[in-house]
Amino acid sequence: MDDLAVEVGNLSVRFGDFVAVDRISFTVRRGEIFGFLGANGAGKTTTIRVLCGLLLPSEGSVSVGGIRFDHNEKAVKSKVGYMSQKFTLYNDMTVEENLNFISSLRKLDRATYELRRKELFDFISFDRPLGTLVRDLSGGTKQQVSLAAALLHDPEIIFLDEPTAGVSPASRDRFWRLIRKLSERNKTVFVTTHYMDEAEQCGRIALMREGRIIALDSPERLKTATFSTPMFEFDPRESLSFAEVSAMAHHEAFLFFEPYGLRFHAAIKSEAEWETARGDFEKKFSIRKVKPSLEDVFIQTVERKTV
Repeated sequence: MDDLAVEVGNLSVRFGDFVAVDRISFTVRRGEIFGFLGANGAGKTTTIRVLCGLLLPSEGSVSVGGIRFDHNEKAVKSKVGYMSQKFTLYNDMTVEENLNFISSLRKLDRATYELRRKELFDFISFDRPLGTLVRDLSGGTKQQVSLAAALLHDPEIIFLDEPTAGVSPASRDRFWRLIRKLSERNKTVFVTTHYMDEAEQCGRIALMREGRIIALDSPERLKTATFSTPMFEFDPRESLSFAEVSAMAHHEAFLFFEPYGLRFHAAIKSEAEWETARGDFEKKFSIRKVKPSLEDVFIQTVERKTV
């Protein structure tokens, strides 16, 4: 379909006897910000490496930017940009030297390269001298220059693997403004992150566990599908012992009970059971009804052994 940037059907990736990706299928629309969430080792990075043409699938079909892998894998690389979870710049080289090097790898002619470099520096609001060593840039600025490097050849689809790990909240906010601008320009952005506030900004999210996609939908629909009964936030009136917290987590009134910062979130089994038990809890907690968060969804679906 013309409006699809990525199509994956029954993709599997095996390394010997180890199955890293197990028969996953999904599509990503052009201009969509698509989130990929899961614990470390869930198969996210392996999937991205396949979609970038860096790793061949063991089974299944893959189409990126309208190009099927069984037709021309090399052509896929011209359609995609990739920014890894570690900065992809050389610290002992200047900003200009890094971009010159990437331009040569992409075989861009000089005029095209210089025009793209100017456009991208305007896009990320980069105003440092080109001769600045990368090691002298702040973490947030390195991150933005890394994004510019990934966009140098004007790809249709940008894969960002943990792009904001280790930078300040202000830098993360600035980076996500750039991601939204890319989407507005009809670029497809495929992003992995462990920050739930970032994941909330994705149009849709795929949740992976042990190589499989266990849920895929918009953040709001994931919350509704995961928690069909009301959720409450418990704010302790005084310190709790481990035994007290453990007892609450196993209380028959709750389907879900987990720490949430200094508080707790709990999803009830039924209104009737909750009303019976509520009085006892109000002696120790300030209780209010809340909407489930994406963090609650992640804990319930990805981190728990039962879904």
